[in-house]
Amino acid sequence: MKFETYVKEIIPRTHNVTSFRFPRPDELYYKPGQFLFVTLKADGKELKKHFSFSSSPTEKAHIEFTKKLSDSDFSAALKALKKGDWARIDAPYGEFTFEGEYRRIGLLGGGIGITPFMGICKYCTDMRLDTNVTLLYGNRTESDIAFRKEFEALQEQNEHLKVVFTLNEADSNWKGATGFITADMIKKEIPDYKDTVFYTCGPPAMVEIMGKLIEQLELPKTQLKREYFTGYT
Repeated sequence: MKFETYVKEIIPRTHNVTSFRFPRPDELYYKPGQFLFVTLKADGKELKKHFSFSSSPTEKAHIEFTKKLSDSDFSAALKALKKGDWARIDAPYGEFTFEGEYRRIGLLGGGIGITPFMGICKYCTDMRLDTNVTLLYGNRTESDIAFRKEFEALQEQNEHLKVVFTLNEADSNWKGATGFITADMIKKEIPDYKDTVFYTCGPPAMVEIMGKLIEQLELPKTQLKREYFTGYT
């Protein structure tokens, strides 16, 4: 459905990642992991781009997308947004979804590719699903971890959710996992990986690497669902 709306809330997540919320129409139904198109006005022009929902369908008051802000025209328009500003939403789209179809899922995310996994983890927790969910979330530094507090809170609420943050440029104070997501890390954190359906989301290069990890684990390609984030502008 297409509808005109306004900015309800703007939430900084990290030094360069921000979430944007809009009122949710009663008639808008979407699945965890799907995406939306958003249109903004800037300098008399309309700019349009698509983003995964970082909100969950269980959140009735708002919908949300989250973006790493860059030097692009669209990012400039987002940086200029204020509460109450106009936007047009067209949603939902996509088949990168999870509503409880599998007993075990592994979510392999990096950077801003985390956004659909935020919605999926929130959904699983709110719906009290007994699906075992393991999230491996890679970032460059500790300050780059988006939704860290939110994921830690969900883990407290959901005994079936396990979140592993890993950094490839960790400082000496970091107590968590380090390095990129590897086949060995998957084996360690997800011992029942052979019975797990994997989801990966991020820039094409990362998604391709995750695909090769699934091959290294000798799992069929059908055991990996992919969402490519392109044009990070």
